[in-house]
Amino acid sequence: MNYARKHASALAQFARWLREGSYAPGDYQITSWLFLRALGLIYFSAFVSFGVQAMGLIGSHGIVPLADFVNAANHQLGPERYWLMPMLFWLNSSDFFIQAVCWAGAGLSLLLVANILPRLNLLLLYVFYLSLVYGGQVFMSFQWDILLADMGFLGLLLSIAQKPGILLLRWLTFRFMFLSGVVKIASGDPSWRDFSALTYHFETQPLPTPLAWYADHFSAGALALMTLACLFIELVLPFLIFFPRRLRFAAAFGILLLQATIALTGNYNFFNLSVMALCLALFDDAAFISVASRQVTDFIRKNAPLKPPGKIATRTVGALAAFIILATSLQLVMALGAKLPVPLAALVEIAAPLRVVSTYGPFAVMTKQRNEIIIEGSDDGMHWEEYGFQYKPGDVMRRPPWNIPHQPRLDWQFWFAALEPPTRNPWFANFLQRLLEGQPEVTALLQTNPFFNHPPHYVRALFYDYRFSTPEEKTESGAWWDRRLIGTYYPSVSLK
Repeated sequence: MNYARKHASALAQFARWLREGSYAPGDYQITSWLFLRALGLIYFSAFVSFGVQAMGLIGSHGIVPLADFVNAANHQLGPERYWLMPMLFWLNSSDFFIQAVCWAGAGLSLLLVANILPRLNLLLLYVFYLSLVYGGQVFMSFQWDILLADMGFLGLLLSIAQKPGILLLRWLTFRFMFLSGVVKIASGDPSWRDFSALTYHFETQPLPTPLAWYADHFSAGALALMTLACLFIELVLPFLIFFPRRLRFAAAFGILLLQATIALTGNYNFFNLSVMALCLALFDDAAFISVASRQVTDFIRKNAPLKPPGKIATRTVGALAAFIILATSLQLVMALGAKLPVPLAALVEIAAPLRVVSTYGPFAVMTKQRNEIIIEGSDDGMHWEEYGFQYKPGDVMRRPPWNIPHQPRLDWQFWFAALEPPTRNPWFANFLQRLLEGQPEVTALLQTNPFFNHPPHYVRALFYDYRFSTPEEKTESGAWWDRRLIGTYYPSVSLK
């Protein structure tokens, strides 16, 4: 009996501890203010990063010109194009307009950081970035671009109504993390089930950081424990988001730890920073007050309040929140393998173009061998010189660089191209043609151009197997990589 009383008393004390510091209405002002400032900085890095590459990627002399894409889509889709691909580039697809969208987006991002007209800026930023997601074509098809559009729309709702906004951000955090774990298990890749995934990951990921080389040489036992920890954080911790605040904080710290580890060993631009920003919504004002100085919290509280929205705006946000939760819940059920009735599946499909109902799941299947495409040019077809890329592996002596929060989209696309034959990547032949033409907008995307005085007469693409050097090899030669020629990825071609 005494044991039962003590056990009940301990449970009651634990329950009180979980409830301690429960927030009251209005305790999200600091949280919301911090999240929107973080969102502004992420938007800024994304717009600037794409802006400096846009002409080489989708400009009129770029790899996949936007104007050609718009004309083709206009012909094939007809009036439906405005809903299927909502973007400003239906109005204008010139080089000037592309640059205007990028740099106006960067400017609006800074205004958001400065808390100047935040609601208007959030609306414009969402529209501008969604336009780039569609207009960027294959170069804007990454999960972090979809995630940023998703976050941007929820940030707009947060600026109007804090409680629904916080709820939606937490729901997005749960969906992103949980689905990241689900796809790994559902893929059937044995490396996730036997905890050997990280034995390959650090070496074969798209753009490793210098620390990836060291992580790759951890013991098999340590890498297995890290894989298990990753799966635990993605599959178990997200459920704590819906528990009392202290358990929710535990989920936040676990997710932050995972994202920081990924960012230290892999160049994932603003991806990990976006997920870290989402974690801000897992805290409340009391949590920030407990760690920040009085001057900081007073400053935020003074600048955080926005003019209360009217009833129509509030009800609109509530209706949108309900719709998003319903549609994303249905999508989550579909991701878990269930089939929905046609009307419900259609509901998800209808909302999909706005990128506020998206599914996630990075690294479902682990790449176990790193193949790199190396581009070479020649004037005579006999003597070949190698082009150097800014961030992807090439020169075995070069230390893997850092590029966070920049997103070098051509370098990333080359990693995906190496997983498929060139016939599955139409942009690749366009890229080679631009090199043969000596288009400066495209060669500016590279680090070294051995034909800066004149374009080459021939170009080709070779296929190499890359692996990290061993500690002994690195000590002896200083090389970070070792590579072996596999064969030809794309044969020698010329403009003739």
